[in-house]
Amino acid sequence: MADVGGMDVSRETMADLQAFAALVLKWTPKINLISASSESLIWDRHIVDSVQIYRFAPDDVRLWLDIGSGGGFPGIVAAILGKARHPDAQFVLIESDQRKVVFLRTAIRDLGLAASVHANRIEDVPQIGADVVSARALGSLPVLLPLVSRHMNPAGVAILHKGRQASAEIDEARENWRFELEEKLSLTDPDARLLLLQRIHRAA
Repeated sequence: MADVGGMDVSRETMADLQAFAALVLKWTPKINLISASSESLIWDRHIVDSVQIYRFAPDDVRLWLDIGSGGGFPGIVAAILGKARHPDAQFVLIESDQRKVVFLRTAIRDLGLAASVHANRIEDVPQIGADVVSARALGSLPVLLPLVSRHMNPAGVAILHKGRQASAEIDEARENWRFELEEKLSLTDPDARLLLLQRIHRAA
């Protein structure tokens, strides 16, 4: 076992994470999955940053939705961890960029993941009722909440990466939304946080 992002991962899981990192680097020159400046930092900036959110996944997660999946962070990484930790769970990714959809489906096939991709805009996908909704670098909290609440089941949890503007985004979101919130420090960026939101609904 090895520690990655605050989690013990098996040799098999580590191999899958490394294989995914290699796949991202192979495809990035063609479709810009990650920025050129972060290619040399892919392990900490993208892989570990994605792994760390799985620490807060419910024990009984059956359906995990990642919105705006882009290069597969954190959706593909979560599905890799789920192979061992939640073998009965399904992972659903939503991505509207068709080139990235091809990449995501290739990663799912190559790594043997229990995952699928909706090649559509988030607003156009039928309600999913996910136990977990994740998003990374997709938009501000006021923009995310209508999307998250649409696809999360009433007992679910949203796990969202946020940067140094998190407090301002939370304050703005509370003008129109009600939610239970836990904030967790990021293991990869002292200025970043992970927001865990439950019972999200519009303010009366």
